[in-house]
Amino acid sequence: MPLKAGIVGLPNVGKSTLFNAITNSHVEAANYPFATINPNTGVVAVPDARLEKLSALFHPKKTTFATFEFFDIAGLVKGASKGEGLGNLFLAHIRECDAIVEVVRCFESAEIIHVNNKVDPASDIEVVNLELVFADIDTVTKRIDKVEGKAKMQKDKDALIELEILTPVLNALQAGKPARSVHLTKDQIAFAKANYHLLTMKPIIYVANCSEDNYADPEKDKHFQVVKKIAHEEGAEVIAVSCEIEAQLSSLPKAERNEYLKDLGATESGLDKIVKATYRLLNLSTFFTCGEDECRAWTFKNGSLAPQCAGVIHSDFEKGFIKAETYRYEDIIKYGSELAVKEAGKLRIEGKDYAPKDGDVMFFRFNV
Repeated sequence: MPLKAGIVGLPNVGKSTLFNAITNSHVEAANYPFATINPNTGVVAVPDARLEKLSALFHPKKTTFATFEFFDIAGLVKGASKGEGLGNLFLAHIRECDAIVEVVRCFESAEIIHVNNKVDPASDIEVVNLELVFADIDTVTKRIDKVEGKAKMQKDKDALIELEILTPVLNALQAGKPARSVHLTKDQIAFAKANYHLLTMKPIIYVANCSEDNYADPEKDKHFQVVKKIAHEEGAEVIAVSCEIEAQLSSLPKAERNEYLKDLGATESGLDKIVKATYRLLNLSTFFTCGEDECRAWTFKNGSLAPQCAGVIHSDFEKGFIKAETYRYEDIIKYGSELAVKEAGKLRIEGKDYAPKDGDVMFFRFNV
């Protein structure tokens, strides 16, 4: 399942440093605007202590975590929707993503320039979000121009359906609000996502890049409080990190990393929080397959049925689906082995109508 989260923000807010830390790669992170032109891509493992415990029980030859992709997208500037900076190239890259991770600068530094020469999180957020809004206004207006005549003059059914979606979306955008704030039906949302690819309909997480001094207790950071207030008003999540510290942590072995976090007064890295939050943001859950060869976490959309989950592994599994043998993660941890789970009556046989739950351990029977 090729899931993508795009890291966006103004130039020099810490996007590329954060990306380096997330992927433990080494893309350019220079102290000038537009250091990143093409979207760098990194595959990120979703931290999951459950998979580690399953591997300890099964002792497989290989352990494979669930993954998704992070895109480091070059910095937006005011006027990007009109082609300023690298403009529409950046917007096109964002359009390809499933979710947006917006990095906001919350640290003061005389050494790292700010594109607007001041640290002002509210203004930065407004600049980025309005550019996305303006780009969507252009998309929606052009589409309305195509369908409005058919809807009003010819009473074309399909055109009327589109106009019922596009009109309230345009009204929201013109008021400076994102498309995701519009109350549409489930079917209308699905149609809009499939046909319009609106930037502001994508779910968003704000990442406040705070100073190293405020890493353990970001609540005392006045800039973080500004981002937190804006996120709360939008119903979005906000996570505080220090991109510099995250970069240092990512280069350490796991034991040293945990000790460093303990010294900082933190129990979990900001990066782990971002990865988990982005996973939740995309409405994803995890099921496991376990055996001697491999213990693996698989990603599925909440609400998927058993055959669809089988198809995540291989399309043949979905086509020839017969049944799923499944039990809860909590049960195998409690009883200690699959045999004990069976003897306790916790192994279930599920059919095509079963909707897997987060934490299910599954074995699919199929025939093609």
